[in-house]
Amino acid sequence: MQIITGYIDAASMSMVFAAVAGVAVTIGTVVAVYFRRAKKKISDKLGIDENQHKEVEAEVTGSFGEDQ
Repeated sequence: MQIITGYIDAASMSMVFAAVAGVAVTIGTVVAVYFRRAKKKISDKLGIDENQHKEVEAEVTGSFGEDQ
């Protein structure tokens, strides 16, 4: 029986780690986007306004220190 040994250097493992992290971030982003889309569709169908309890601030206008 022959024993096969191999060497995995640090650069290879960091590339594998980066690929796994990239896949995890991509999956998380896709899930979040589809969750928001589904939530918006359900809210629209049920007539729920997400912004009904939010306070809207007045618009700020002025020169803000610029010389006119």
